Amino acid sequence: MQGHDLIPETALAWFRAGRAVALATVVETWGSAPRPTGSQLAIAGDGAMAGSVSGGCVEAAVVHEALAALQNGVPRLLTFGVSDEDAFGVGLACGGTIRVLVEPVGEGIAAFPPDLLVELVAARTERRAVALLTHPETHSRRLTAGAGDVKADAIGQRMRMDRSGMEDDGWFIAIHNPPLRLIVVGAVHIAQPLLGIARVCGYAPSLIDPRGAFGSAERFPDEVIIDGWPDESVTALVPDARTAIVTLTHDPKLDDPALMAALASGAFYIGSLGSSRTHAKRLDRLRAAGLSEGQLARIHAPVGLAIGAKSPAEIALSIMAQITQVLRTG
Repeated sequence: MQGHDLIPETALAWFRAGRAVALATVVETWGSAPRPTGSQLAIAGDGAMAGSVSGGCVEAAVVHEALAALQNGVPRLLTFGVSDEDAFGVGLACGGTIRVLVEPVGEGIAAFPPDLLVELVAARTERRAVALLTHPETHSRRLTAGAGDVKADAIGQRMRMDRSGMEDDGWFIAIHNPPLRLIVVGAVHIAQPLLGIARVCGYAPSLIDPRGAFGSAERFPDEVIIDGWPDESVTALVPDARTAIVTLTHDPKLDDPALMAALASGAFYIGSLGSSRTHAKRLDRLRAAGLSEGQLARIHAPVGLAIGAKSPAEIALSIMAQITQVLRTG
């Protein structure tokens, strides 16, 4: 995960270092809000901050309120919008309204319990999908995986959709899903910008290529490079509903086995590089291997959105844009 996604982890590290810490969370939005519900900002007692709850519009006001909350240990629920003179004064001119819950971390009766923060960070580290339920009025909080809870159906749906939000009974459900993953088969030129763009978008990338000359640390410094056979390597990574898979080699001996392994998984996106003619031949081979038309329809090819991309970086951008489109719109 990128640093902007590690807000609970940052808050816990600051707390363990003896610094006063508050967590600010967007719990409701109306209109053209700059950040979605669930967005967080960690504020230290010395004014340091990590994350964001807007596009920079209200952060200063939220930090001010957080420092005040750290003084008395009492959470506060803040509302900012264009109709609010104070909010407009700090720049929320996008036409939206947001509600932000500010919670000091500590042992106070209304504060965010440090033990709960430890539990949340542990779940995130272990890639366990969890939901943090908070009642802003009663300051009640609990962590759940959804199963066996009276809100199991709602929580399960939110986890699949990667969304947080308010329930009718006043509970705010903050979804903490495992990081998104991108598996790239083929250490070709396009893979170099694609891995970087994916990481910026919040994905944990893995690169598979059994050809040592391609998948070298010199060409891909600081990347996770797997030199095994593509189908075995894809299967070993256990792709799930938060995984995208892209094949880039143009070599049927590498791409085809990887695609067969990908189509046997729950990956939410599968794409393959190649022209329409190349893909037609690919489909014929996969049909001959026994794959159904329903399985083949899952492959996005030619991969990427049709934006007229030419350079490796532009093609990588089009691929990441299509992955985002599938993730967010289905």
